[in-house]
Amino acid sequence: MTDIEQNISALKERLGFCWQNEDLLRLALTHGSYAYEKNLRSQENNQRLEFLGDAVLELVVSDYLYRTYPGHSEGELTRLRAAVVCEPSLARTARELELGSCLYMGRGEERSGGRERPSILADAFEALLGAIYLDQGLTVARRVALLYLEPVIKDVLEGRVERDYKTELQEILQKEGSVSISYAILHEEGPDHHKTFTAAVYLGGKEMGRGQGRSKKEAEQQAACRALARLGYLQGKEQ
Repeated sequence: MTDIEQNISALKERLGFCWQNEDLLRLALTHGSYAYEKNLRSQENNQRLEFLGDAVLELVVSDYLYRTYPGHSEGELTRLRAAVVCEPSLARTARELELGSCLYMGRGEERSGGRERPSILADAFEALLGAIYLDQGLTVARRVALLYLEPVIKDVLEGRVERDYKTELQEILQKEGSVSISYAILHEEGPDHHKTFTAAVYLGGKEMGRGQGRSKKEAEQQAACRALARLGYLQGKEQ
């Protein structure tokens, strides 16, 4: 048994249920760089499961916050959800599950620190939830998500989380009576398994900031950060 297989076996024990189709688990743990290196089909990586898991996660967290905090407004619930499901929070949760050590990853990505890269870890957690949903249903997916997100949710409520610049920008502009915000991916560089994205944020059709990242979410967060700095709401950030 290889090291990764041993790590996956330990992951299955932590999750606490028996898989009906373990191919789904393997797919959830297959990064695009591995599929590229092994000349697998484009669908034989975790990107489609990440897409599904993102929707599952949003539903689970929205339902939990709605039921748990009946006195919170729609805006407050939106802010809390954004902080819980943002990339830093999901990467932290993936580290709790030790997902980095379970990923099938290309050698180049691994050498560049891919097993600890927040965007890869966050995507892997979403892909895992997508796989659990398909294999076990929503009830089990909800249990796993909330079990491992509980420390994050607690820290969000107590203000101990990394900043979500997109939500901050949205809230500031809403207070000022302007909500015309849009994001665009300007270009992508590199092969599918090792892309760099450049995003821009527009306020009323005017570009206010650009950012780069290894994922679209990361690039948009950086663009929002630049916009906040340009508007004078951040200190010490490049404008």
